Amino acid sequence: MTDRVYLDWNATAPLRPEARAAMAAACDLVGNPSSVHAEGRAAKALVERARGQIATALGAEAADIVFTSGATEAAALACAGRDLLSAEVEHEAVLAWTDPVLPVDADGRVTVADPGRSTLQLANSETGAVQDLPEGLAVSDLTQGFGKIPFAFDWSGIAAGFVSAHKLGGPKGVGALVLRPGTEIAAQIRGGGQEMGRRAGTENLIGIAGFAAAAEAAQRDLAAGLWDEVAEVRNILEKALEACAPDVTFAARTAPRLPNTVTLIAPGWKGETQVMQMDLAGFAVSAGSACSSGKVRPSRTLAAMGFDPLAAASAIRVSIGPGIGRAEVERFAAAWGRARARHGARAGHEELAGRQ
Repeated sequence: MTDRVYLDWNATAPLRPEARAAMAAACDLVGNPSSVHAEGRAAKALVERARGQIATALGAEAADIVFTSGATEAAALACAGRDLLSAEVEHEAVLAWTDPVLPVDADGRVTVADPGRSTLQLANSETGAVQDLPEGLAVSDLTQGFGKIPFAFDWSGIAAGFVSAHKLGGPKGVGALVLRPGTEIAAQIRGGGQEMGRRAGTENLIGIAGFAAAAEAAQRDLAAGLWDEVAEVRNILEKALEACAPDVTFAARTAPRLPNTVTLIAPGWKGETQVMQMDLAGFAVSAGSACSSGKVRPSRTLAAMGFDPLAAASAIRVSIGPGIGRAEVERFAAAWGRARARHGARAGHEELAGRQ
């Protein structure tokens, strides 16, 4: 399996060595952060230090960070009990709580008429399309953009946002809600005074430590220009794919996009088939969002952008990150192109046989 190439960073990014080291160190802390003895105070200090690190990375205040089990829980905490509007391009974690009526254009960009009643993602997980967040926006899913593109919560003018550790190289199972001062939420998990009464339960000390280390490392990478290099590799990938199959199209290509995301549509070739064939060839890619327990369903995002059902069913997402270079994406494009040619030859043979 050492020759495999992981090209599904939007589903989850590889664990950063900084996060691994921070988690290993946190394993040695025996105390409960709610205990008042020395061991408990040491654990509490780690949580509060991590809260500050994540706040700095997000451009927020430490007191406004609420740790959760991930972005899905944070979305529920932000949206539950509120009459919020959204668009079909939002993640399922947001659509579960909102009314998806906001219009979407062919680039996946959303028009928001009433920001105070609306939720809008910073960046789309399937296409990479980046949105302009209006002043006064009620809720924003910051998960895909955090650590990949410049963003500062305090400057954004939004009331609440949420992030997940594993999307930027932290551990799975931990995330955070970030709130503008004065924003009220209704606690969904009750029974303790943790997280300033906004989310009960003993803090995930090890996960939080890894999250903070990953967030700091991600901001260093962003400041150092690593994601600009990723964008250059993405462009190389798209050109290589076009050379293999001139009929391929790319969703949201003319919109502002994340630097790492390519959604390619090969008409008449099912996305799930492409994913399986690329898996056999040694490449991990996906057919849309990865939060449906392995289920493959037609993309709501592509449908909202105006793609017909055949095109939407013929899409796969390739998402890369720092460390993925020209050699890896050109290898992928060559393997994909060979599989595409075989599919075309087989389809042509079947069509000819049907006419005889």
